[in-house]
Amino acid sequence: MAPWTALTHRITGPALVRHVLGLLALVLALGWAAAARAQSIESVLSPGKLIQGHLKWDDDCKACHVKFDRAAQDRLCMDCHKDVGQDVRAKAGYHGRMKPQACNECHTDHKGRGAKIVELDKQRFDHELTDYALRGKHVKTECDKCHEPAKKWRAAASDCNACHRKDDVHKGSLGPKCADCHTENNWKEAKFDHSKTRFALEGKHVDTKCADCHKTKDYKNAPRTCYGCHKKDDDGNKGHKGLYGEKCDSCHNAKTWKPSTFNHDTDTKYVLRGKHVKTKCGDCHTGHLYKVKTPNDCYSCHKKDDKHKDTLGKDCGACHTERDWKEKAKFDHDKTDFPLLGKHADAKCDTCHKSKLFKEAPKQCIGCHKKEDKHEGTLGEACGDCHGERDWKTTKGRFDHDKTKFKLRNAHAAPKLKCDACHKDLKSLRKTPLDCYSCHQKDDKHEGQEGRQCETCHTDRDWKAPGFDHNKTRYPLVGKHLKVACKDCHATPRYKDAARECYGCHKKEDKHQLVLGVKCESCHNARSWSIWDFDHDRRSKYKLDGAHRKVACDACHVKPAPAGRDFASLGSDCMSCHRKDDVHDGSFGARCDQCHVTDNWKKVSNRVLRGSATPEAETNATQVAALLGRASRFARSAERPGWNGWLQ
Repeated sequence: MAPWTALTHRITGPALVRHVLGLLALVLALGWAAAARAQSIESVLSPGKLIQGHLKWDDDCKACHVKFDRAAQDRLCMDCHKDVGQDVRAKAGYHGRMKPQACNECHTDHKGRGAKIVELDKQRFDHELTDYALRGKHVKTECDKCHEPAKKWRAAASDCNACHRKDDVHKGSLGPKCADCHTENNWKEAKFDHSKTRFALEGKHVDTKCADCHKTKDYKNAPRTCYGCHKKDDDGNKGHKGLYGEKCDSCHNAKTWKPSTFNHDTDTKYVLRGKHVKTKCGDCHTGHLYKVKTPNDCYSCHKKDDKHKDTLGKDCGACHTERDWKEKAKFDHDKTDFPLLGKHADAKCDTCHKSKLFKEAPKQCIGCHKKEDKHEGTLGEACGDCHGERDWKTTKGRFDHDKTKFKLRNAHAAPKLKCDACHKDLKSLRKTPLDCYSCHQKDDKHEGQEGRQCETCHTDRDWKAPGFDHNKTRYPLVGKHLKVACKDCHATPRYKDAARECYGCHKKEDKHQLVLGVKCESCHNARSWSIWDFDHDRRSKYKLDGAHRKVACDACHVKPAPAGRDFASLGSDCMSCHRKDDVHDGSFGARCDQCHVTDNWKKVSNRVLRGSATPEAETNATQVAALLGRASRFARSAERPGWNGWLQ
């Protein structure tokens, strides 16, 4: 049963009336108060005032609440508190790592203006959930040592230098990354890895105290060179007094200062041999090692021992050794710029070395063998390019003709071809001409007509095998000319004597007997002699029509063409060809076309009396003929049966 129904069943009679009136009065009172104070139902139902920080939303419930959706309140909180919202979404910071729960589980409002809804329980707060876990002495450190009262808890700095700047004895010279050396357990307990610096500790440096090298707290300014710390050792009685420079590590190392680790054989360009091994450094290195260059030649130290008085130069090591200065000389000529090979190995020294200044002896062949040069200097002084030390007369295997301007190929490289076939004597080897014609002029069957560039047609494989491309000439071969043998046109090797015009070769085949000239190509072509084509209408001034189209060329062209012309001159009038056919004996003049037509000679048209067939017309025709002096022939024609002015 509904509550209201239950109430009405329990209250009856006058009591019921009083209750109803009481409720109506209450409703009227509430309505009057709402109208008086212009309040909303939300403000009336508010559980209490908001805190001072939320004051501006005191009458705007929608800023924090969504009707019928409690979960939306958390989203609205984080819309205002963006830093917290960002931590929750990124699962970082205290709010992002804690167990998910509604905001009002910890922060409940409507407790009045002075209420504090952000209360931190310092005893129960788990710092591990933040971005800065507490380690070492930080665990017992008071909160206010790092968190300033006027700032949010999350605004506290997380780097060492922010809190310990006053404790930095290095004055910032090592940067702000204190944790690289110090730990949270004890500030004075430094765990620094020196191997990660530019000066890794090795040997005795490992056990050396920091203060021995780092004289001040500005550690970066500590010297990294040996000399920076060991200068006093070098200046002592057993030191080098600065003569060997400041690169102590060139001879010493960190394991032990003595003995020296310097290897003269591998660390310098001067390998110690013989008695030099036991020689003291100061015997040769008398000046500053890096300022005064120590000479590495024998003569600089042994000048006083030179028995040759400079006559053999200063290269004492060429003959002497380090074992004993007086040891018999063992000179190896093969280690010089001129190794002795072939017959040179048996030659005596004074054969080439004319004086004690051995280096003045020439190293070029021509220096000693100039008198034996049968080329008389025409091939230069590089005798070794062709000749060898074993036998002066043998050049086989030494001279490579392919390295010259004329490489030997095919027939030129044949073993039977001797040098003197091209080179007339030993003095003219270099001046031998390189063109074919100079050597093969006697073989030129063209008698110089084809020029001197024989290689255009011939090759060095076989002189008789031409590789000539006729298409590169002024007369390319086409049609049946491609199959014609060379000799059919070229009667002799003087190829340029061959005619280029058709008539030159086809004279005997000219059935026109020069009537149509010598330009056969004007009608004929190279594909077939019997196929010809001449367009009389386009290529002449006399167009063919009627029966003229079927007339053979020689019917009109009967005279030989004059030299330089295609045909003999012909008249363009009918009488030029039809004089013998003129039955009028010229009485009607030369204008045959006035009466005759080209379709049929016998078909005549009297253009004077065209259209007349009456006796009057016949009389007029007779009179006209009489006037012209031709009456007799005209009358005879008129007497023929069926005469009507037209002769069929």
